[in-house]
Amino acid sequence: MPYIGVQLHTQDTHVMIDNGILQLTVSNPDGIVTGIRYNGIDNLLEVLNDEDNRGYWDLVWNSPGTPGTIGSFDVFIVLRGCSGFYTYAIYEHLKDWPGFNLAETRIAFKLRKDKFHYMAMADNRQRYMPLPDDRLSGRGQALAYPEAVLLVNPVEPDLKGEVDDKYQYSCDNKDSQVHGWICTTDQPAVGFWMVTPSNEFRSGGPVKQNLTSHVGPTTLAVFLSAHYTGEDLVPKFSAGEAWKKVFGPVFIYLNCTMDGDEPLSLWEDAKQQLIIEVQSWPYTFPASDDFPKSNQRGNVNGRLLVNDRYVSEDNIPANEAYIGLAPPGNVGSWQRECKDYQFWTKTDINGYFLINDIRPGDYNLYAWVPGFIGDYQYSAAITITPGSEIEVGDLVYEPPRNGPTLWEIGIPDRSAAEFYVPDPNPKYINKVYVNHPDRKIDTNKYQGTTWQIRFKLDNVDQASSYKLRVAIASATFSELQVRINDPKTNSLFSSGLIGRDNSIARHGIHGLYWLYNVDVPGKLLVQGDNTIFLTQPRSSSPFQGIMYDYIRLEGPSKLSSKEEYMSSTLPPNQLVLP
Repeated sequence: MPYIGVQLHTQDTHVMIDNGILQLTVSNPDGIVTGIRYNGIDNLLEVLNDEDNRGYWDLVWNSPGTPGTIGSFDVFIVLRGCSGFYTYAIYEHLKDWPGFNLAETRIAFKLRKDKFHYMAMADNRQRYMPLPDDRLSGRGQALAYPEAVLLVNPVEPDLKGEVDDKYQYSCDNKDSQVHGWICTTDQPAVGFWMVTPSNEFRSGGPVKQNLTSHVGPTTLAVFLSAHYTGEDLVPKFSAGEAWKKVFGPVFIYLNCTMDGDEPLSLWEDAKQQLIIEVQSWPYTFPASDDFPKSNQRGNVNGRLLVNDRYVSEDNIPANEAYIGLAPPGNVGSWQRECKDYQFWTKTDINGYFLINDIRPGDYNLYAWVPGFIGDYQYSAAITITPGSEIEVGDLVYEPPRNGPTLWEIGIPDRSAAEFYVPDPNPKYINKVYVNHPDRKIDTNKYQGTTWQIRFKLDNVDQASSYKLRVAIASATFSELQVRINDPKTNSLFSSGLIGRDNSIARHGIHGLYWLYNVDVPGKLLVQGDNTIFLTQPRSSSPFQGIMYDYIRLEGPSKLSSKEEYMSSTLPPNQLVLP
């Protein structure tokens, strides 16, 4: 049967949009989604909540030095024949307005707790979830971090002893494309999915982490937040600074099972719908000059190579490197950029890349390559104009390097995933992460920590300088001190107080990336056994700490060839916790 046209029904305090598949009810003039009728269910949203706590845009902002307040602004679009609806917002700060800080902005949907019990955000991150009542006093016990609750008497007995925490379901921007819930209490089963077809409007780049879905049942699209980064990702606008940005559109997709289908088929269908939405980006339906269509955008292509003479005499194709355009800044500034747009892709096995549908504007080209430390930045600025096709040719990244690798610990990929952390206390566990490849959690310790790296040197050039490179995946109110062979001497290096990303408390394995390059005088080293002491002395909270990405000691730079390096390779070394 042909699809019916979209109809708008105006009421006293609401409007209802009906396309024959779903009916979307929005409050007028507040723009709060109060009802979603679909597949015979009167309302997918939590009817026990007040109308302003069902489906909404919100933003957390404040004038500098004053407490934050919350406001909202939204646009909703229902298309003919579409099993879902789109939403986007345009934020603007006029030049003559006073300054303000924008700590967070997102969309939230609170679904019915009597119907939506199964959550999915990835093939290996999905489960039947606790109920919101399980977090209340008498059923749940609050833990050291307020979002974490131990389930002591849950409605479903099998969940007893688990911990529920919304941060357990955080996700990198690059991976947060579709997530949501399945209602299995009704037949046919119904799915509610948040689909994000582009990350151009999200701040902090592809590995910035944000919330997704969590107990509520709640589904979010987070566009800007300080989670896993701290204040660095809070845009601060001064008086006289004009700014405008489009957040979205994102797609809220609704689906239901056909006869004989398993409820989990809705997750597979939602992933297929994501592909359709990505292929349709940038959308043609937004009726705003602030959202340029594809023919009003530009493209950039090229190839990224790596030149590291201690790995290969020839340039190496940057396989699966992250490369993107972000506003002009310093090397690596993209991970702290939070006011404008970014456009990222990954190189192929030969280092080639194509970045499509870039908004007009001035950009720098940035990149980082898994397997190599540091950040790349193209020397020339790139200006995108409507219809432009820019070819940058072969780009060569020379990662930091002074001499041959004497030893290395970890994999330089901006993640602490390969560093061992003990199994969690079985009293504080979420079963979805038992034997899960992503991460484990440690017990809390209120004390500073010193790690020892013990290694042997057959020969030492005491007149030369060695180089210790320490790449940090995350830091929270921490300090890195480096000492050589004497744990009681004054530190050779101190980072000072660094980091506010709170990744430890939020179950992350990375936050903001830090790279320190420490000169080690050869006179501090000895022939035979040596020890490097890495100390994090700050201990006022159990959530302070450093997550290491990669550590490497380089020999003197006079060993200039790969052959010389290979002939000087030393036996394996140890990383030892005291």
